[in-house]
Amino acid sequence: MGSDHYFSATPASAQNLRAINVTLAGRDLEVTTAGGVFSPDRLDAGTAVLFANMPPLPPGGDFLDLGSGWGPISITMALAAPHATVWAVDVNERALDLVRRNAESLGLTNINAVLPDDVPDDVVFRTIRSNPPIRVGKNVLHGMLERWIPRLDEHSDAWLVVQRNLGSDSLQRWLAATFQPGYSVHRAATGKGYRVLKLRRHGNPPTEPIAVTD
Repeated sequence: MGSDHYFSATPASAQNLRAINVTLAGRDLEVTTAGGVFSPDRLDAGTAVLFANMPPLPPGGDFLDLGSGWGPISITMALAAPHATVWAVDVNERALDLVRRNAESLGLTNINAVLPDDVPDDVVFRTIRSNPPIRVGKNVLHGMLERWIPRLDEHSDAWLVVQRNLGSDSLQRWLAATFQPGYSVHRAATGKGYRVLKLRRHGNPPTEPIAVTD
């Protein structure tokens, strides 16, 4: 694609809409994908590892899928937590169009597919689930995470899947150094060459110790 990447705002490559069959949230589904988005032919291995190792979702609240692509994480969250509001955030307009198409075809009314600046400033997230776009480069990736992780609600978690060969361990160290105090990060799982990283935002202020009196 030359300079045309899945993280391009308006991909110049041919759209080539296609239907693929995937299993999301335990359901066999047909979804629409296209050229110029991430993993248009299948559910990518990293996202599959994330799904296999992340805990159940909160029952409601606002959820964030950062770097949504055609929407596998957003669709999964919307199906599994129908009372939640899922924000599918991407810079790729074609990807966002696909998320909207898929949400409509599946009857999912709780997905908002939007550009980053279109998320209201007062929204805080009960969870973030993401296969982040590592290939945008370290500086851009770090900027994305510095923007969105502070919008986690207290006592809430972000779950990120990153390929080991693309710097998952260095990203874990950066997360631990950048988001402190008030956060903790650890490697929650490893599989098929990927790491699943869990970052938790703790309460602020932290719980005070119980006073012991005679």
